[in-house]
Order: sequence, then structure tokens, then C-alpha cells
Amino acid sequence: MAAKPAGSNDHGITSPVALRPAFRQDDPELGGKISSALQLHAISQPHSVAAELHGTGSLPVARVLKREGALPLVFGIDQTGILPDRMIAALAGDGAIVPGQKFQPDQIQPASLDLRLGEVAYRVRASFLPGPETTVAERIEQLKLHEIILSHGAVLETGCVYIVPLIESLALPDNVAGAANPKSSTGRLDVFTRVIADKTRGFDRIKPGYHGPLYAEISPRTFPVLVRTGSRLSQLRFRHGHAQLDSDALRTLHAREALVDDPRADVSEGIAVSVDLSASIPSLFTPAGATGRGATVGFRAKHHTGLIDIERRAAYDVGDFWEPIYSRSDRSLILDPDEFYILASKEAVQVPPDYAAEMVPFDPLVGEFRVHYAGFFDPGFGHVAAGGRGARAVLEVRSREVPFILEHGQIVGRLIYESMLQRPNTLYGDGLGSNYQAQGLKLSKHFRAQP
Repeated sequence: MAAKPAGSNDHGITSPVALRPAFRQDDPELGGKISSALQLHAISQPHSVAAELHGTGSLPVARVLKREGALPLVFGIDQTGILPDRMIAALAGDGAIVPGQKFQPDQIQPASLDLRLGEVAYRVRASFLPGPETTVAERIEQLKLHEIILSHGAVLETGCVYIVPLIESLALPDNVAGAANPKSSTGRLDVFTRVIADKTRGFDRIKPGYHGPLYAEISPRTFPVLVRTGSRLSQLRFRHGHAQLDSDALRTLHAREALVDDPRADVSEGIAVSVDLSASIPSLFTPAGATGRGATVGFRAKHHTGLIDIERRAAYDVGDFWEPIYSRSDRSLILDPDEFYILASKEAVQVPPDYAAEMVPFDPLVGEFRVHYAGFFDPGFGHVAAGGRGARAVLEVRSREVPFILEHGQIVGRLIYESMLQRPNTLYGDGLGSNYQAQGLKLSKHFRAQP
């Protein structure tokens, strides 16, 4: 992590600039100055903020969001990066994140906020973007087929498109943007999920200063899923300024931290990630008696299965939903059109505590297959400081219209790294009950490991 600039305090904040014009720094009633400690009220008391947000404090959530005397989150002029957990709590405390229900204690992750489904799902005729002049609610009214109440649980069927208003809405400052992504377990179930905001031209991107509701577009592709109000399928990161490391900074970080365990790694526009088809990594989900058929290199989803309850862990037998894929002598795999696969990276990956990462396509022009729906990697993923020794990136792969051959070591994606504004209070895998720290080839948390 870069050294703090001269004049910074223990929070790493310099030359404070208010996110919103809530006060003037030269206000004579404040004696011409506002101390950093006072300006950082929401950051310097993360535990009390969290307690209030989770409903364990004395103030109800509606009052916490606009509590008297709270000052807005501030940044140094030259500070850019992803907001860590305590800054996300500060955003909520300042009213920039507005929940329709009390926050849950584990909802704020090291570098993101879990988003919760609301009380109703709208089955719509097709996916859509609202465009710059239209709200999502207006488009739902035009396209909805029927409504489904989620309060007591409801099944979302494969091949259908649903729009669900989320419990969280936003009132972002003018210099904070958002980026959404499916949670890891969502992607590994092939539940295609994107976040939509009003009057936008793109999915999963929230423009700076956005004020309005959020919606999830959900389309289960392989398994029907049971969801309910409060289910978490997506997560949202908050970003101040440009946070992505350029090629030089990434090479320097890789030289210092060994971001992947390959000394010949391609480090240019992100760390190259390739597929492992040699079965050099273990899996707890390999069926008994499979050793004579080659090692397991992945799984292919079955069709016409039972449903999966999003909230249940270690509840389902692997064989009821997945077919194992065994290694071949030529270390290749033919992806069949419109089939869904779980594979793993050849490289062991780690994300240092002062950084976050995201998987992006290796080459957008290679459109024969899609890799990794759920692209966020939190600070501490696979890192020794958080109990890891490098972790494989599990790849959710879906082929397109034609069969496509994957070969061992073929590059399928790139990890881009972004700076955190500050190190999170809690790292991925550090007391969070993280499901995928130090993982190998691993299915989602809903499936039981094989004995």
C-alpha cells in the first residue's frame, strides 16, 4: 500500500473535500477549521455505526441514516480507490445507502455490500435497459406478465426473466460510483443476475451521484431456484475516482506479492488466468470410485433437476445436479453449446489486503464462450494474511452457439487489480465465514462434499 501523504491522519485522509456540500470548511461558526477527527465521525466509529445499522443500537435505521450531528464521508483530493467496509458503513450512516429494512450484521463485506431482494418479483417478457429517459418501474409496467410475492419464498423458473426491486436504494455523492456483480454462489448456480438503475444505458454500473432505487434482473439458466425476501444474489462495490492499477503498477505489485504462482505469468492488461484441464488441483466433490476414469477437472450441469434453495448450505447431493468431467490424455475439453461448466484456473491467485480484484474477459472479441459471471475478488482472497496460500479462481463457463475446444493452459480471463482507499477492518476469510478461501475446484456452498 502506498505511503500516506504528508499531513494525513491515521485514516489516510488528506485535504478533506466533502462528498456533498453539507457544510463549508471556512464556516465561522466552526472557527474556520473542522478537525479531521470530527470530519471522519462516521469512519472513526465503525463499530457504533455498524451496531446502529444492524439494529442493535438505540436508534432505528431511518433515524440513523440522517442522525443529527453526523458529518458526511470525506476524501483527500488525490485519493482514489474502492471503499472498504467501514467507509461503506459510513456511507450508510450518512444516508447514501438507504435500506428499506434493517441491515443484517454480515451484509457489509470487506469491499462490497450485499444487496437483498425485496418483497415482489415481476415476471417480464424480456430483458431490457430503461434508457436515459425512462425509469425501471415504467418499463416493468409495460413488460410485466405477472407478480410473485417473495415474502414466504417463491420459485424462479429457468428460461424466465424476473425483475426484483431491491431493499437497498442509493443517494450517492457526486464523486462516488457503484459497480455490481453476482455473488460467487449465484454465479456457480448459473443464475444470470444483473443490477439495473433508473435511466441508465448499462447493467451493473451505477453512475456517480445516482439517487434512486435498484433492481435485480434474474434469469436462472440451468437450475430453478427458491428465493425469498432478503435473499442475496448480488453485491455492490463503491468507487471514488479511478482505482485500477496500470500495467507498470501491476507489475510492481506482482513482483512484490506474487499475485499468481506462475513465474511466467502474463502481466499486461491484468493478470492472465488460464484453465486447468490436467487435474493438478484437488476437489472435495469428486465422486467415490472415480479414480480409474482420470482425475476430475470440472463439472457439467445436468438438465431437468430439482430446485435449489438459495439459503440452504451443504444440502444437496452433487450427483443430482452435476456430472463430473474427467481429464483426457490430450488435456482438452469440448464445450457443448448452451451447456454450463464449472472449471478452475491453473494458477493459484491471491489478492493483497490493500487491493481488490475483478475477473474480466481475456478478449471481448472471443465470443465463443463466457467465463466467470461473478467477477469480484475481495481483499485477502487467497492471501496468507487471511489464512490462504493462494486460491484457484473457479470459472463458470457457458459455451455459445457452436462447440468450442478448450485446451489446458488456455487463457480465459484476466484479473484486474484496484487500490483500496483503506485496508478493510476484516479481510476475506478472516472470521467472515467465507466459503471459498484457499479453494480448489469447488462447487457452490449449496452442495455437500463427497465422503
